[in-house]
Amino acid sequence: MAQKKQETALTGLSDKEVLISREKHGTNLLTPPKRPSMWKLYLEKFRDPVIRILLVAAFFSLVISIIENEYAETIGIFFAIFLATGIGFYFEYDANKKFDLLNAVGEETPVTVIRNGKVREIPRKEIVVGDIVVLNTGEEIPADGILLEAISLQVNESNLTGELMVNKTINEELFDEEATYPSNEVMRGTTVVDGHGIMKVERVGDSTEIGKVARQATEQSEEETPLNIQLTKLAGFIGKIGFTIATLTFIVFTAKDLYSYLNVNEITDWHGWMAIARIVLKYFMMAVTLIVVAVPEGLPMSVTLSLALNMRRMLKTNNLVRKMHACETMGAITVICTDKTGTLTQNLMQVHEAKLDATKADLIAEGISANSTAFLEETEESKKPSGVGNPTEIALLLWLNEQGKNYLELRENAKVINQLTFSTERKYMATLVDSPIQQKKVLYIKGAPEIVMGKCNLSPEELAHYNADLLAYQNKAMRTLGLAYKFIPENSGNDCAELVNEENMIFLGIVAISDPIRPDVPEAVQKCQSAGIGVKIVTGDTPGTATEIARQIGLWKPEDTDRNRITGVEFAALSDEEALDRVLDLKVMSRARPMDKQRLVQLLQQKGAVVAVTGDGTNDAPALNHAQVGLSMGTGTSVAKEASDITLLDDSFHSIATAVMWGRSLYKNIQRFIVFQLTINVVALASVLLGAFFGTELPLTVTQMLWVNLIMDTFAAMALASIPPSADVMNEKPRKTDDFIITKVMRKNILGVGFCFLAILMTLIVIIKQMPADLVGQALTQFFTIFVMLQFWNLFNASVFGTNHSVFKDSRHALGMLSVAIIILVGQILIVEFGGKVFRTEPMDFITWIYIIAGTSFVLWIGEIHRWIKRIQKKN
Repeated sequence: MAQKKQETALTGLSDKEVLISREKHGTNLLTPPKRPSMWKLYLEKFRDPVIRILLVAAFFSLVISIIENEYAETIGIFFAIFLATGIGFYFEYDANKKFDLLNAVGEETPVTVIRNGKVREIPRKEIVVGDIVVLNTGEEIPADGILLEAISLQVNESNLTGELMVNKTINEELFDEEATYPSNEVMRGTTVVDGHGIMKVERVGDSTEIGKVARQATEQSEEETPLNIQLTKLAGFIGKIGFTIATLTFIVFTAKDLYSYLNVNEITDWHGWMAIARIVLKYFMMAVTLIVVAVPEGLPMSVTLSLALNMRRMLKTNNLVRKMHACETMGAITVICTDKTGTLTQNLMQVHEAKLDATKADLIAEGISANSTAFLEETEESKKPSGVGNPTEIALLLWLNEQGKNYLELRENAKVINQLTFSTERKYMATLVDSPIQQKKVLYIKGAPEIVMGKCNLSPEELAHYNADLLAYQNKAMRTLGLAYKFIPENSGNDCAELVNEENMIFLGIVAISDPIRPDVPEAVQKCQSAGIGVKIVTGDTPGTATEIARQIGLWKPEDTDRNRITGVEFAALSDEEALDRVLDLKVMSRARPMDKQRLVQLLQQKGAVVAVTGDGTNDAPALNHAQVGLSMGTGTSVAKEASDITLLDDSFHSIATAVMWGRSLYKNIQRFIVFQLTINVVALASVLLGAFFGTELPLTVTQMLWVNLIMDTFAAMALASIPPSADVMNEKPRKTDDFIITKVMRKNILGVGFCFLAILMTLIVIIKQMPADLVGQALTQFFTIFVMLQFWNLFNASVFGTNHSVFKDSRHALGMLSVAIIILVGQILIVEFGGKVFRTEPMDFITWIYIIAGTSFVLWIGEIHRWIKRIQKKN
């Protein structure tokens, strides 16, 4: 069997076998995720509940327009619908285009294979099952396969398991039972960091581990966003009120007029029936007007604008938002599941501490330089340093670099006589050099400290001292290396293995290496916890490393027990009931596989949590897709980015805390808009209803209502959406997803201010009723302008709703509001002066304008006095 394997390895597949294999098992390409077509993306915007109610109103309005041959109102409503849906569509489409540019995938990468008995290079996409692939240091593994040969082979599996260095071997005695994947198998998308090997391809394309993960990542997640749940509730609530009032009004008024008409007239011909139809139509039109007034047309536009503005601004804080709803959902999250490598840590092995013999600096520098196979890469100053080869060796070279030593010069000058590369069996690496510094042959060795110390002459006290240091480092989940050397006489042999086995080496000391946490992470974790958000680490690392990182970032506390941590295998073994009982308490999941992370997210959601998931590897993609918000890293894999909603361009956990602050502030701004919008709707609804009872013609026409509800609200939405985020929101607990968007305080404000405005407007209607007919047109224009100006001044109050601040406290805030207010004012003047028949207005003189603007400003001053009193009460 072994003989046959070896023969295949040497000859590989023939051209004919390649074609048969491709036919049977497919190509080595991952199926790209299906993107919705432009039409589908646009039609998705019509799933908005408020837009749907608006469509019903538009249909009724169209029927009446056809009968009366007056289309201005219907055009206005349709314009409102297309404007709101169009803006949302444009921003998402634009983000997707930007994102595609970010993700160019290289399937043309050359791979070394053996075919027809010859070694040749082919593009990665042409690999088939059965191919024999030669693996060298630094290369990405092109498909899943089984190893036929492995020489000191170490693989970076961080894309799949989060582990930076995994030993691979074909020697069954050395298999790691705890490893996520078998020790003699390698996976597509992982990278060879050290050694070399030969593999036989077992799975290609979508059948590979990474392919399965990518497929999970493109499954549709049906999880509704918190904001959508709130808006559905709100639209249902408003719809019910609007339809109920409209239906009652229609029945009461139609019955009253029909009764009066039938008491006086008899129906003998079609003229009588026409008169009845006119009465029914008149009140049907009024009912539709009430529905149009009740539905906040500006709301979808406001939410869309708020989200779109936030998308743009969050980009400046290193959050590239791909899915618009994610801006706001970030404010509602209650749990963040984060991976470790690259998000909490810097994804760069570095020397944490070097306890070396300072008197032998030259020997240490030469030893590290010559006894190594790694290289440092030239990088720009702003980018993090990187290298090619074993991450541990790169860490040593970086440390040497920081000491001002040039490792390349030292390596080139030291002539290598013999070298023994690192292997998992030996656990050390040795190099014999002709040293120009020492003018003699020197044997350098580095490796597992217990092995290296065993080759040296150390006293029991020294051994105890070093062992205590090693234990302290290992408790902090660090990797440790021992360094030693020996001068070799000229007449001795040159075989490294023999020279090392002679022992009598001189110990230089130990080096502790770790992937350090990012400096801003502990503070960001603290911010999230004080904001009521639970943080969970989900990683492929060992339980010890994962717990230690949790301790360093302030997540793992002395009082935490084994109930707060679990391994992927243990988690998979739990039934759903058992797992549900533990998920909220878990802080650390180690040795996690992709599907464990996804299951964790789904169980948390069953518990009512709103989950954000961070990840940079392909292994994170299913969880990124199934969470309410998926946060991928800018340096992450294309599969992870494709599955996510937001890409963190600076890879930092700190940006997540910023995104939460933005999301919460955005929700507050949407609430401010609702206070402003519903005050208008309550007043408009009641004034149309009561106006009809008083017997005047409709005090506000549908087109006037659309100006107030749509255009004015669009500008108001822009003003309120552009209020900058406040850090105060991070001291509050996350809101519950089932909380109604209209709080008790909001309800009091809407009804209180609404009834005050209504009292003023009803008084005006009573006065208008007693006016001579030729003055009614001018009076109704003034009524419309007063109505608009009351809302105009209330906009300033709404902008500081939920706080006790003065409108004028922040000059930037005040200027932003003022610029929008001027646009609204100019719009109102233009409509009154030039609106004519469409808006049922007559021009007003300058003095009237001044009286109305100044007279209605009391709304702002009363608000300012109320907030001033609140501030004084708070101080006392």
